[in-house]
Amino acid sequence: MYPKGDLFIPAPHGQLEAILREPKGERRGAAIVCHPHPLGGGTMHNKVVFRAATGLADAGLATVRFNFRGVGGSTGVHSEVPGGMDDVRAVLDFVAGEYPGEEITLAGFSFGSRTGMAVGIDDPRVVRMISIGTPVDKYADYQFLLDVRKPILFVHGDRDEFGELSAVQSLVKEISKAADAELVWFQDCGHFFDDHLNELRDAISEWAKRQMEAN
Repeated sequence: MYPKGDLFIPAPHGQLEAILREPKGERRGAAIVCHPHPLGGGTMHNKVVFRAATGLADAGLATVRFNFRGVGGSTGVHSEVPGGMDDVRAVLDFVAGEYPGEEITLAGFSFGSRTGMAVGIDDPRVVRMISIGTPVDKYADYQFLLDVRKPILFVHGDRDEFGELSAVQSLVKEISKAADAELVWFQDCGHFFDDHLNELRDAISEWAKRQMEAN
């Protein structure tokens, strides 16, 4: 069994189980990491989510990872992307309240990317975004990201089962015409980054540090 979360975040359907970790050194902002599809076993304890959160904490960010509705100690029933987006909004409200005026970085893996990016693109409290294992083959409506005007990092594997690397490269190329978009990809790497988890953590940490230093 995974350990329980250390807090519960209010949500319209009740509460969302979450884990909040402060950075070891000086705090430079806050971050949220959204997990993969609940019906595929996705939770806030997913190894990619954990490594992403660790990388953001290494960069100096207080980091929240949470369980979507119907997962673990979170109330409610899974309701695909719309419900996931509502949950992201609830967590974003909580983080903004806990760290008023501080920059928020929003990251998501797979399903968490689809829901998180859709919320973060228009919310002024989110200053930068990270899309991990972007499932462009599963969700055909990722064209909404062409409207992003915030820095965004994509982390991907060349053997991702849910998103062809070439499709992600094309998306990043289009976004780059109007926004600061960057793609880091790993060779011989599938959707779950099995042999590249430390590289993923480092790539996220380094990118977040560079973005904060540029501000």
